[in-house]
Amino acid sequence: MTKIIDKSFSLFWEILKSIIIALIIVIPIRYFLFQPFLVRGASMEPNFQNNDYLIIDMISYRFRRPSTRGEVVVFRAPNNPFQKFIKRIIGLPGETIEIRDGEVLIHLDQDYLVLDESDYLYPQVKTAGNLKITLEENEYFVLGDNRTASSDSRHWGALPVERIIGRVMIRVWPFDAFGKIKAPVY
Repeated sequence: MTKIIDKSFSLFWEILKSIIIALIIVIPIRYFLFQPFLVRGASMEPNFQNNDYLIIDMISYRFRRPSTRGEVVVFRAPNNPFQKFIKRIIGLPGETIEIRDGEVLIHLDQDYLVLDESDYLYPQVKTAGNLKITLEENEYFVLGDNRTASSDSRHWGALPVERIIGRVMIRVWPFDAFGKIKAPVY
């Protein structure tokens, strides 16, 4: 009888050790390095669909601030810190962004750049709104790719850097769209 109890305890102990080791490995990765994210809604269509399963890189922004226009980021919503949004960075800190006549303009000293979004937007897509905003040194201007169905910086203003969780790194699901997510080159 003692041998059965010893074997049962030994088996239980081995299973418990395996679970503890798995948790020691998984928890830091999940909470400090990479995080899964499930797209909800149509604000990033056609590039990200409802129920796309993504992996978010959380470590990069611990060492640097987002610095690439066009990167897709996940952040805590401005009006509800428990809700997460996914959007594309359009304006970088210190820039002046203007939306006029359906186009996004980035002001550069005395001139401006009309943002070419043809890599990720359909040609007929126009950006609704009429606004001009100058970003502070810790703010970003973000827009959804589906401009008619997106709650973004046009509605609630600049996004503070401290709300950004990380950048979208990989699409895992659906399998036919599996791959690394790259920022467009402007």
